[in-house]
Amino acid sequence: MPVELGLFTDALPDRPLAEVARWLRDEGPEVRCLEIGTGGYSPAPHCDRELLLGSAEARSGLLEEIAQTGLRLVALNVSGNPLEVAEHDRALRETIRLAPLLEVGRVVCMSGGRAELAGAGWFEGLETETEGYWEGRVLPYWSEIAGLAQSENGTLRLCLELEPGSAVFNVSTFERVASLGEAIAVNLDPSHFFWQSIDPLAAVRRLGSRVGFAHAKDTVLDRERVVLDGLIDRGSWRYATVGDGHDVDWWRAFLTELRSAGYEGPISIEYEDELVPAEESVARAAAVVREAAAGL
Repeated sequence: MPVELGLFTDALPDRPLAEVARWLRDEGPEVRCLEIGTGGYSPAPHCDRELLLGSAEARSGLLEEIAQTGLRLVALNVSGNPLEVAEHDRALRETIRLAPLLEVGRVVCMSGGRAELAGAGWFEGLETETEGYWEGRVLPYWSEIAGLAQSENGTLRLCLELEPGSAVFNVSTFERVASLGEAIAVNLDPSHFFWQSIDPLAAVRRLGSRVGFAHAKDTVLDRERVVLDGLIDRGSWRYATVGDGHDVDWWRAFLTELRSAGYEGPISIEYEDELVPAEESVARAAAVVREAAAGL
């Protein structure tokens, strides 16, 4: 089965969605799927959530606009901190309502949480406080949200991005919330794993069918800085264009592991490279993923 390429359209926030779709169709990146931001950390440049929730005509117009360029909508992205920010919580709940209305089966999101409690055990007493936060806040909240997703659409998957600083940031913390229901899955973005020294390939093997979506985004480490300041220091690494941190062979191995795990969804390019213009970064990322997928 060929690998489908997608794009998180926040990469081009200053362009209308129709223009983004035409660029993807005409300029050769061979992207055929769209992931659209709906709120949270996303400014939602291509989605008026309130309008779409309230108007069947607006929803039909959006889907028709996408279909006319030969693309399809595969995910909504509402990554944020719904545990601590009321607006992010509202955006998540409304996006869960919106997804089935747009015939979308994946919502990309983050667990949220208090950053100081994301990694327990650094200071005396913190581990106990973290466990209390999990039992009193994280697990009840995500149990409720998983139930909401199930009630809206039994096949909807909430694909958590395992972002450091959130309560759910690695495989072990994900497995705690995974027990709350099949609606909870992972958005496998290897860029967040690289700078934690987590092996994304091993993570895919462990997570298996709980991988619900996948991003293509790379990380470049500053080795000279790492040996002095370690990986926790934000200046020791940066998010990068696919291929700049890991070569085609690595991305082929990543795609192979995803396929072995049974993942058949798209690979969605996420742009966060501050050193490369968006169009160039997207085109280069697409070329690397296409090359990596050749022959699989």
